[in-house]
Amino acid sequence: AMGFEIEASHHEVAEGQHEINFKYADALTCADNTVTFKWVVRSIAAKYGLHATFMPKPISGVNGSGMHVHQSFVGVNGGKNLFAATDNEYGLSSLARQFIAGQLLHARGMCALLAPLVNSYKRLVPGYEAPVYISWGQINRSALIRVPQVQARRIESTRLELRCPDPSCNPYLAFAVMLRAGLDGIERDLQPPPISNEDLYVLDQPMRLARGLQTLPGSLGEALDELARDELVRDTLGDHVFHRFVEAKTIEWHEYTTHVGEWELDRYLRVY
Repeated sequence: AMGFEIEASHHEVAEGQHEINFKYADALTCADNTVTFKWVVRSIAAKYGLHATFMPKPISGVNGSGMHVHQSFVGVNGGKNLFAATDNEYGLSSLARQFIAGQLLHARGMCALLAPLVNSYKRLVPGYEAPVYISWGQINRSALIRVPQVQARRIESTRLELRCPDPSCNPYLAFAVMLRAGLDGIERDLQPPPISNEDLYVLDQPMRLARGLQTLPGSLGEALDELARDELVRDTLGDHVFHRFVEAKTIEWHEYTTHVGEWELDRYLRVY
């Protein structure tokens, strides 16, 4: 009744966890749909005495909840998918590869917008199909950017899946910095590193260093430091939004780092 077109829905890895995919749209409409979708899901759950949470990592030891964002460019004239090129390696155009390179370059700088909670970084750890390493791949779900299988008969579905955003993010800010990062790669003709199709979680430290693999920030505090250093992401937000966002998130980070939680009490109180 609200005009949503649900393309897929299935039970995910963790108990009570579901993935629901709605049809692509332009970035602004998609951001509107994301906010509407979350509000409707929580409202209907509450109607039945339940709580639907979009918290990134509500339960220890099981998979967290991400908000994987699929991205493609469509030509203004003719509606052709500009990321598709069946005669090129991996079925990707040079435009798509440049876009990948831009997002990988700015991944650390925009992470605070895409994963904006203290809790977000408890999801972005090895072993739970969440990205840790700044890389791209096809069949590799440990990669930051995944290229879903390109089908010769359906090249219009060629797209790039960014896997680090989680549903706690503000989609308007998140999509804006994602788009600007990709455009930076196009404008500067950047090239991505070699593709990584193996499970990156099993690589040891020397192997990762040899490949030059960087990691996403390991905490909200580190992500805020990286945001402050990325001039392109700062410029995308504008001074007002940047300063207010950093101010609010710095308070949140400091409250967390000074809070004494149940884990510490259980671990230390009787011992010391």
